[in-house]
Amino acid sequence: MKPQIHAFFDEATNTLTYVVQEPNGSACAIIDSVLDFDYASGHTDTRSAVAVIDFVRSHDLDLQWVLETHVHADHLSAAPYIQERLGSKIGIGQRITVVQDTFGKVFNEGTNFQRDGSQFDQLFEEGDSFMIGQMRGDVLHTPGHTPACLTYVIGDAAFVGDTLFMPDFGTARCDFPGGSSATLFDSVQKILALPDETRIFVGHDYKAPGRDEFAWETTVGAQKALNVHIGAGKSKEDFMTMRDARDATLAMPRLIIPSLQINMRAGQMPEPEDNGVSYLKVPLNGL
Repeated sequence: MKPQIHAFFDEATNTLTYVVQEPNGSACAIIDSVLDFDYASGHTDTRSAVAVIDFVRSHDLDLQWVLETHVHADHLSAAPYIQERLGSKIGIGQRITVVQDTFGKVFNEGTNFQRDGSQFDQLFEEGDSFMIGQMRGDVLHTPGHTPACLTYVIGDAAFVGDTLFMPDFGTARCDFPGGSSATLFDSVQKILALPDETRIFVGHDYKAPGRDEFAWETTVGAQKALNVHIGAGKSKEDFMTMRDARDATLAMPRLIIPSLQINMRAGQMPEPEDNGVSYLKVPLNGL
């Protein structure tokens, strides 16, 4: 099947949100939604999520899934906000439990924070499948950027999250806790084993030098031939050397502190304190 795919680009975080619709029906899924957040004021805003919700409603679509490719470190998820208004299940990779355990310790969450993935409706593993109406989605576990990263293969389209970027920009960083350049290389090989004509939809675009427009759709064949980090048959050893050296020069994402605390909770805010206000923690020298 060839799903209909509608992309929403959030320029503030360079994030792509996708509405994936079955070709001959109204069932759809939303992948990697965005909750707007102003770090300076601590204010959230739902304009990005509302744009997606309005699209679903205006096209009379039946939302069945809100899917996360991983626990994002660069934007907040709007999954519960969308679920509350449109229904559906929230899904993520089963290895979310590893991420919750790691960052539960980083943020000293205590025993009240559940580390079993129970905040999500569905935990996917390698080889799992799910339905969007009459259209099947298949799950690839593609860790390396994080332990819980998934690629969703839906019809002729693969949603790779942060594992791969556009061919002129390369691959995801691997220096977060639980990341691994060796593991990422192996994960990318799973994606590149898909048919060359498979459409690839990336989770972010940062407009590589020399390119004037943002872009988010490519193919397996183009990645194999042209990806500047891993294409044209680059060896695992060369990739690891390049990736590890590059990661050592990168600053932490601007929204990593709020994103991790909220996204490991499936987009829910931390429990309010006795004054009714939710608070985020900043671990000094902790990341």
